[in-house]
Amino acid sequence: MPKLPRLSAKEAVELIESKGFIFGRQSGSHAQYYCNGVRITLPIHGSTILHPKIVKQIYTAIESLKK
Repeated sequence: MPKLPRLSAKEAVELIESKGFIFGRQSGSHAQYYCNGVRITLPIHGSTILHPKIVKQIYTAIESLKK
């Protein structure tokens, strides 16, 4: 996998919503998005950059929709 981009929570939300994910619920600062049985949990902490592991989970979830 190529080097992952650095994303803020706002950029990540725009990315996953453009791929068809729908906001499900939010508990505290963690929002859950769903699409075809795939769930992504995003920590929404202002404009801080997401951890690379979370960015990798986002791209893995998007790839799983293509199969």
